[in-house]
This record gives sequence, structure tokens and C-alpha cells, in this order.
Amino acid sequence: MCSIGELAQSAGVTVKTVRFYSDRGLLPEACRSAGGHRRYGPEAADRLRLIRSLRALGLPVPDVRRVLDEEAAGERALEDAVAGQLREVASGLKALRWREAGLRLVQECPPGERAERLRLVGAVTAAPSTDVLVRFWRAWLPARMPAGAAAQFLEAAVPQPPDEPAPGQVLAFARLCALVAAPCTGGAPPQPHAHHEAGARGAAVLYGGLAEAYELAAVALRRNRAPQPGEALDCFVAAYASAYGTRDSAGFRRRLAGQLGSDPRLDRYWELVAEVVTPPGGRPEPTAGVAHDWLLAALTAPAAAPAAAPAGRGSGAG
Repeated sequence: MCSIGELAQSAGVTVKTVRFYSDRGLLPEACRSAGGHRRYGPEAADRLRLIRSLRALGLPVPDVRRVLDEEAAGERALEDAVAGQLREVASGLKALRWREAGLRLVQECPPGERAERLRLVGAVTAAPSTDVLVRFWRAWLPARMPAGAAAQFLEAAVPQPPDEPAPGQVLAFARLCALVAAPCTGGAPPQPHAHHEAGARGAAVLYGGLAEAYELAAVALRRNRAPQPGEALDCFVAAYASAYGTRDSAGFRRRLAGQLGSDPRLDRYWELVAEVVTPPGGRPEPTAGVAHDWLLAALTAPAAAPAAAPAGRGSGAG
């Protein structure tokens, strides 16, 4: 048996530290002396060293207790606790990198631009959140759109901030958040014609088809091909035809070309998305907005009539 002072000295800690862990049940005393002083057994020193190691890794007291309680049973408490701490550390490092890039952004810009950049960057948290972007798109989507389809749309439309951003990416993300947070002209965000004609469930069909069309268009964009009729355009038109419950035809394509138009706010959104997700010096990947503009240009180009298709292709989905 050893006293609390002897245990503290052997472990290189203060008596107050030993008492703290004892009072919280992490370091049980073996007994009390005749004078009421705590006495500890020979295993206490090893247990105290383990507690200090766990605390040095940043584990909170409740996690330390779970590790100590489950250690003998061979549970995965330590593995789970360490994994949780690694996630916290990664989140903290990301916040620090964003803060560093934001500071460099202000430091390196011309003096006349610092006030604006401070305002933009100051509105974005150090651990950047995409909540404002999600709210923007949820207000834009039909209210009764199925949850699964809405989640897929949001995953494609909302960019994830890079873990190690360059100053330019921080500025682009701040501008993106400011863009969607600004009130729309005339109040509520304007709803696309497709939402009114297709309805909530039709919109789910539409965006599912558009995702495929955008992937096909992205292939052409990576190859620097000019907008032109082909598989990507056929898929694009079929998505609208299916959502509207009609067939692809020359007349439908003319009607569709008259309905679809550019939206300066959305165009700017996708420009900023490209800046956020593209590493410095990297080649920008085609965004959904760029793919949409390419397909719209292909739709309005001469000779954009539908390709011959087997019977039944392009039938309405209702």
C-alpha cells in the first residue's frame, strides 16, 4: 500500500491530480488508514499512468472511464474513443487552415480591397458551414419534392469546402455564401417553369434525368467539344419530356428552348462553385451549371432535332 503523496510522486503528478481522479472514480483507493488517509494498491500506479496517457491524447473524463471499465473485457472503447478524438482533431485542423487562408487573403490583397474582403471572410465561420447554401436550394426546389430526390440534388448542387484551401478558394466560398444570402429581387426566389409544369414528383424525375445528361455533357466539355446534338442532348430533352409527360419531338424541343433561359444569379453561383472546388493551378471540372449551359446551347443550335429512336423511347412518366 502507498499513500496519496507516494503515488503522486511515483507518477510525477501532484496530490491534487490524484485526488481529482480518485473523487471521480477513475482511480479507486484500496482502503483508508486509521487516520482516514487514502491508501492505494500496487496496481494504482499503472492505472494512473494509463489515465494520464489517455488524457494526454485529449480524451475527456467520460471516455477515459469507459476505456478503463471495458479494458478487461476486451471491448473497443479505446479504439472508438481515439477515432472520435481524431475526428475532432481533423475538424480543428480544417478550421485552422481556413483561418490561415483567410488571414493570407486579407494580408495579400491591395489596401483598397481589404475592407470588403474582411466583411466577406468575417461572415464565414472558421470551420465553414454549407447550411446557407442548403437553405438556398431548399427554397428553390418544389416544397413537396420527395426527400430522397431532394437529398441527391443537394449533394450535387452544394460544394464541400476543401480541407486545405488556398486564399482564393476561401474568397470564392465567402462570395458564394454572400450571393445566396442576399435577398432576391422582388422577394421570393423565382421558381423555374419546369417546377410549375412538372410538379414536385415530376421535378424528382426531371433532376434524376438531368444528372445523367450533365455527366454526358461533362465528357464533351473535358474534350473541348462545341455544343452539338447527340446523346447528351437527347438525354437532356428526355428528362424534361418524361417530367412533363410527353414525347421528345422537334416541336417539344422548340417549346423547351423557349422556356429555358439563363439566370444570372445561378450562372454566378456555378462560377463560384468552380473556384471553390478547383485547386490552385488545376483545371476546373465541369459543374452542373456549365453542363446545363452547354446543353442549352446545343438545344438552340441549328439541326438540334431529335435523333431517331426505337418505338416507345421518350414516353411520358406521368
